[in-house]
This record gives sequence, C-alpha cells and structure tokens, in this order.
Amino acid sequence: MNPEQPDTNIEAFAEAAASRFGVSAEDYWQLHHWSVTEPEQFWELVWEFFGVRASTPYDRVLSDHPMPHHRWFEGARLNYVDQVLRHRDLPGAAVVSIAEDGTRVELDWSELADQVAGFTRTLRARGVRRGDRVVGYLTNSIEAIVAFLGCASTGAVWAGCAPDYGASAAADRLRQLEPTVLVAVAAYDWGGAAVDRREVVGVLAEELGVRTVVAVERCGLAIDDLPGVDVIPWHDAIAAGAELETEQLPADHPLWVLFSSGTTGVPKGIVHGHAGVVSAHLGLLGLQHDLGPGDTMLWHTTTNWMLWNVVVSALIVGATTVVCEGSPTHPDGDRLWEIVERERVTMFGTSPGHLQHTRTLGLVPRDEHDLSALTQIAVTGAPVAAVLFDWVRDNVGPDVPVFSACGGTDVVSAFLGGAPNLPVRAGEISGPLLGVAAAAYDADGRPVRDTVGELVVTIPYPSMPLRFWNDPTGERLHDAYFDTFPGVWRQGDWATHTGHGTFIVHGRSDSTLNRNGVRIGSSDLYQIVEKDPAVAEALVLGVEMPDGSYRMPMFLVPAPGRSLDEADLARLRDLLRTQGSPRHVPDEMHVVEAIPHTKTGKKLEIPLKRILQGSLPDDVVSAGAVDRPELLARYTDLARQWAASSVVEH
Repeated sequence: MNPEQPDTNIEAFAEAAASRFGVSAEDYWQLHHWSVTEPEQFWELVWEFFGVRASTPYDRVLSDHPMPHHRWFEGARLNYVDQVLRHRDLPGAAVVSIAEDGTRVELDWSELADQVAGFTRTLRARGVRRGDRVVGYLTNSIEAIVAFLGCASTGAVWAGCAPDYGASAAADRLRQLEPTVLVAVAAYDWGGAAVDRREVVGVLAEELGVRTVVAVERCGLAIDDLPGVDVIPWHDAIAAGAELETEQLPADHPLWVLFSSGTTGVPKGIVHGHAGVVSAHLGLLGLQHDLGPGDTMLWHTTTNWMLWNVVVSALIVGATTVVCEGSPTHPDGDRLWEIVERERVTMFGTSPGHLQHTRTLGLVPRDEHDLSALTQIAVTGAPVAAVLFDWVRDNVGPDVPVFSACGGTDVVSAFLGGAPNLPVRAGEISGPLLGVAAAAYDADGRPVRDTVGELVVTIPYPSMPLRFWNDPTGERLHDAYFDTFPGVWRQGDWATHTGHGTFIVHGRSDSTLNRNGVRIGSSDLYQIVEKDPAVAEALVLGVEMPDGSYRMPMFLVPAPGRSLDEADLARLRDLLRTQGSPRHVPDEMHVVEAIPHTKTGKKLEIPLKRILQGSLPDDVVSAGAVDRPELLARYTDLARQWAASSVVEH
C-alpha cells in the first residue's frame, strides 16, 4: 500500500485497518487474508469507513451459527434509503436517464430526495406499510429508482420486472408476492419503435389483484383507466410531500426480492435484507471499484437483472448513476460508447456479449470518442474470453482495466472480481473480493489449485439470501446452495483457482461438457470460437442421451455480413483441436440465425440440453423468460431428428 496520501478507497481502508486493528496489509492479499480470517473486524470497519447510518447500533457483527443459519448485524435498525439520501447535499447529478432517442433527464441529489419523499407519501396514503409488497413493471429509468427507494423507505418489499416480459411471465414472478401496488409503464422504445404495453398492464393488474396502479407515461401513451383499479399518474405520485421519514428496520428486514431466470420452472424469489445489501455493495462498489462522489457509473441493464440493483447502489457511495432505456445498439452499435463519452463515465459496466458485438462490428472506441474519464470496464453475465481483454487494451485503452466478475442474482453482488491494486490477466478473474473466502473444491470437498473444481464460498457473506420466498422451513434454500458441501456455499460454477490466486470460471457446473470423463467448461470453447471474425456467437451443449450415448453439438451464428460455409466450419474444428484438444471438437456444427437467451442475456444452455434430450419446451422453460422463444423450435426439430436416426440405427 502507498505510505503517502492514499490514491484509492482501498488504500485508505487499509490504513484504517492498520490504525483500528493493527492490520499489516502491504498488498491486496494481506488485506484479503485479514478480511476472511477476521470477518467481524472487516465488516465492522466497512460500516465505520463508509459511515453507515443506523438509528440503533448492532449488538454483534456476525453470529456464530453455521451457514445458512448465520445472522448479520443483529440488533441494528436502519434503512437502505438513509444510505442514499445522506448524500443529498452533494453537488451535481444523482441520476441521469438517457432515452433511446437520446433525450436526457437528470435529477440532482436534492430533487431525488424530494421525489422519493413524494412517492413515499403516496404509498403511505394508500395504506402501504412495513412488510407489504410493491412491484414494478418498468424500464431502466429514473422512475424505477424513485419507486424502489420510496417503497424501501416505508419498509415495504420491492420486486421489479421489465416490460419486455409478457403478462404471463411477469405474473409468474410478481404474483408470488401478493403485492399491494403496481408501478407500471405504458410503453417502451425498442429499436426505434414504440411498444405499447397498456393492455398487458391491465391484464397484469388483474392477475396480481392490485387495487392501485401508479402509471408512468412513455412514447406519448398513458394508462388512464383500469377497471376496478385506482390509477395514479406518476407526476401526481411524486408531488411534493412532507420531509421524508424512513421506517427504521431490523438488519434482516427484506429489502427486495429478485427472481431466478425461470428456465427450469416457476422463478424462485430470492430475498435480501437492508443491512446485508448495504454492506456488500459498499464493499463491492466503494472498495473493489473505488467509486465515490465525483464518479459516474453506467451499466446497461434491465430491471430483470441483478445489475439494476447494483446500478441503484452506486447512489449509496455518492456516485452518479446513468440509466438507459431502449436497445443498447440503436441507432447503432456505438450507442453506449457515445454515452460513456458524453457523461464522462468513470466506470462502464457491460456484458461479454456487448463487447463481442462491438468487436465484431469493427468499432474502435478510443479513436471515435474521448474516453479520458474512463478508469475501468466491469464485465459480467458470463465468462469473459481472453480475446476481449486484448480487444479492450487495443481499442479502448491500455490503461483501462477489465474487471471480470462472478457472482449473481443469488447474492445480488459478486464473489470474484477486480480491485485497483490487483493485476489483470486476460481470461482470468483477478481474485476473490475482500470478505469473500472463495475456493475450488473437488468432489470430496477438498480445496484444489490449478485444476477444475466447484466454486465455493466457505464463510458467510452479508448479501447471501435471507431466504427464498414461500420457503418457510428453508429447505429449498439449503438444497440450492448447501446440500453438496454442508455449511459451505456452492455457487454452481466450475472454476479453476490458480496458483497465483486468480480464478478462471468455466461455466455452470450443471451444464458442463463431459468428454470421456474429462470435464470441459462451455466457456473454454467459446473463447476459441468466438474470437474468429466469422462468428458472432456460439452455443455448445453436452447431451446425455437416453440410450447411454453422448452428443456434443455446437450452434454458430455468423458475424454480420458473413456466412459460415464448410471451409469455415473445418477451420473452426481445427482451431478447437489445436487451441483446445481433440475433446473440444463438437460432434456436429449447426449454423443458425440466432441463439436463444434468457431475458437477462444468458445463453439458454440447460433448457436447450433438456429439449435435445426429448423434453417439451413448455416443460423446461417459460416462453416469457426467453428473448426469442420462436428459436426453440429448431432444437425440438433436432431432437426429433436424433430420435429418428436412433430408431433407424437400432
């Protein structure tokens, strides 16, 4: 650590650790060792360092119960919203909203506080109280942030869903919560066209049984009337009210419910608490990403994805957060880079898919934009291929690190990521976050290095779920994370913990390829194939067939303006053989128009595998959870072809 004036939050934090607890932390790894061997000291200092506001102090940082029965900050009373609005006197914008057509709206910190106070007053006037549920059917917008903060300030529980979901898919999620109020948008822009959702909102309100809808206008459309429902226009809902008084809540009071992707049945509701989220997000954003007042974060997401929740939490460290509506590639693939330049973004968050798309288009952002404010690019949603690290270095800037991360909806945060004082290695994640005791386990529950294992976390982390919704005994929560290794969190990813401390994530452990007993992560193949200029995207599946055979097909989407002929496919097979191994070569290759994803952009590996094993699409995936459900027919047809050929062969 720099003995002079600290340049980063993490350096200042290390100095505070030395002063407060006598910690000797000359580098990241020493600081990390202390954070996981003395987690109570570490998280106590996080609260002190960032000035967490609690009306009643905690009795103890962490109980001594084993996971998942541990408890954080028992005795404390606080509210997430207080951590945001303590910054209300900061200059400049708190939230900037960019519409698809480029229209820009901003709220300064005082205006944000006023709108939250107005919305809180509206909810309380409609009888919303602690523990009630308020749900949103909203774009990634200022309205979504204000509605969530107003909900949280009353002690009600928030859940959101993007309006690209149909009524059935949205209701599958939100109906579970039996909400009191629905906040809904009338329409949204996508690809230059307005998508009218007024009829869907009417159906959704009926499905949810709500009697109050707060209606947000968009695209010149408004929700004026719904049978049997009190419709409140947004501008009335945020009208000035009394000074905001937040409900002071126990540490583990539910803040929000996030939903699993719904690709394997009814989406699970994952409940997180006020204190856990505040703590984890201060560590994630304030320490690992070095965000604070004067910084600006842009992370393109939707309200379906846990990253929307992280976008909101930029506010708890006093950073400006930029939200975008519409397609990230309209009117062209340069849209997000233009926003990075115009808003002087310091932290740009994106997905491997977006970087790959930008690369495929041949864009060179460093030549086309002033990116001098940009200090980092954060990437998550899938493993990041080494070629994308190289592309950022060459086309964005050699001094702009790529912080690849691994975490997810389950913890609404990350377990693995980067830090200002950690080196970046292409194709690898720099290390575990402070406070995260991560490892790779073999099948016997022993930590392994430099070989593939199950990614696990061995001590509690503050934003691990409090519970699943409608899981009173905790059985489903236990089975999801703690059934394989008792008392240890299993993330569900294959990973290699390298000898120098980094991690390489190979993909979901339940969709791993298995060639003659050798496990291969699907991302290992993607890193090879998707760097080829003729390929826009790839999908590979390992399919155990009913007759005991094993098939490994690959599906390839050509790059724009390209086609994939037999010579291309032969070249790709050779690349897989030479850069991977003979086991990496698929049994068959299929050129397809597009690959289906979840609405949060993840490849639909497990449901497609089950379809190829003979399951009907409706039995393994909700059509409303898929970006292009019509693409599923291709896999049903292939399953039939396989079944017919098997009959002929026998």
